[in-house]
Amino acid sequence: MAEKILKKEELDDFVARLKSKYRIYAPLEKGGEWEWSEVEQGKDLTFDFFNSSLSPKKFFFPQTECLMHFRNDPHEEKGMLMEAEAGLDQPRLLFNIRPCDAKALTVLDKVFERDEESMDVYWKDKREKTVLIGLACTDPCPTCFCTSVNCGPHHEEGLDVLQVDLGDRLLLRGISEKGEQLLKDLDQAGTEDSQAAADQKKEAEGSITSGVEMDRIDSRQTLEVYDQAMWDRVYESCINCGTCTFYCPTCHCFDIQDETQGEYGRRVRNWDTCMSWLFTHHTSGHNPRGTKKDRVRQRFMHKFKYMPIKLEGSIGCVGCGRCTQRCPVNIDVRDVVNSMNEEHVE
Repeated sequence: MAEKILKKEELDDFVARLKSKYRIYAPLEKGGEWEWSEVEQGKDLTFDFFNSSLSPKKFFFPQTECLMHFRNDPHEEKGMLMEAEAGLDQPRLLFNIRPCDAKALTVLDKVFERDEESMDVYWKDKREKTVLIGLACTDPCPTCFCTSVNCGPHHEEGLDVLQVDLGDRLLLRGISEKGEQLLKDLDQAGTEDSQAAADQKKEAEGSITSGVEMDRIDSRQTLEVYDQAMWDRVYESCINCGTCTFYCPTCHCFDIQDETQGEYGRRVRNWDTCMSWLFTHHTSGHNPRGTKKDRVRQRFMHKFKYMPIKLEGSIGCVGCGRCTQRCPVNIDVRDVVNSMNEEHVE
């Protein structure tokens, strides 16, 4: 695993070389928010931010995505003609993605690419044509708890390259073969730079003082966690607005609808949320999660109990803290999960 050095004054040249092959996106400040935007030159990049407001999940699982279009021509012998949407026409590179967001994509890989028979070809196409250059966290925000959910401020899983900001220069660690190729022309990092990066990692991990415990959640039967009395406390303040699911980098609920006009139509996939009563509303009128308590419980059970069971231990949370930051009624995911872990059902 090679470690290279890039002086920030050389970023323009580095980005220019990358742009000859990739469309580049990075978190840029817009109106006080850090939004993923296209990058034209190296001087556009900034390294002093906590995290992007929204995760880069949208690059692989867009909020609205056309899956195919169709035409029903009664004069054609073939009747209805269906055609899938084309894949990405140019490779992309996400610059300065945080380790927690890259880890979230590996969790979603297990959802959308579980096996060949249920492969989501739209997700796979975007993943294969996108390179991830991560930016290690030097100063994690107070709501971060990544170290207690199989992640960390310098976590490498899912990345092609991990950058460590050393002030006037960047240490870049090639992780995948694709990442190694991007860095092959850069200078080798010295011992002092490697040690500075290691010290920074240790300090960043030590600054995260809050977290969640899941040992009892893992060991208890599903219905035992489901029947805990703490759900009666948690759901009362929730207003089912769906903000948590909108900002979450691992939420992946969706709805598929056909939109038609005359003989033409298209099939569209849209983000959805388990916080909405409509999400599980049956045509018959029955709703298996008809109460607010049912919906709140489902969100936490899914992420911290169901997903680890179904996805070989992968938790549906990477500790980014976005849901806690954005919740309008101040529900803290750490408090809820620790209550799930501590409370015992007689």
